Amino acid sequence: MARKRDDDDKDLLMDDELAAAFLDEGDQPATPAAASDTPAEEEWEEGEDVPGQLAVDVYETKDKLIVKARVAGVSKEDLDVSIADNTLSVRGTLASGDEVAAENYHVQECYWGEFARSIALPVPVKEEEVDAVLKDGVLTITFNKVQQDTRRQIAIQ
Repeated sequence: MARKRDDDDKDLLMDDELAAAFLDEGDQPATPAAASDTPAEEEWEEGEDVPGQLAVDVYETKDKLIVKARVAGVSKEDLDVSIADNTLSVRGTLASGDEVAAENYHVQECYWGEFARSIALPVPVKEEEVDAVLKDGVLTITFNKVQQDTRRQIAIQ
């Protein structure tokens, strides 16, 4: 059965034509035909190891700079924390604990494997005065800040 074209269909066509008239080619909304023909799975090369990104909180108090990272499930033996040139580096490995060969994942949201993060510290710190504590799955790294005078008189010669 043929359908009679009504005014609503005409308005939709006019809207598309108006949008095309005012938008540049690069500004036009993507259509399914313009979408990439490559599936998302094929964008990653097989066997490519990409370490996970470690989420951190970095904040300061009057005398300290504190970096906190959630590393639940990681033992302190599997963590490597270092500092060089005012840059903090944290590396580790998160193991799932079970080495079962799954045939079909239904949901996989947890990251298992290596993670790393390097952070340029926002203030000068005393690199030799640092404490790192792992408690209840939270790594807390505390630095003593280098105290700098906020105002200094400069002699004019």
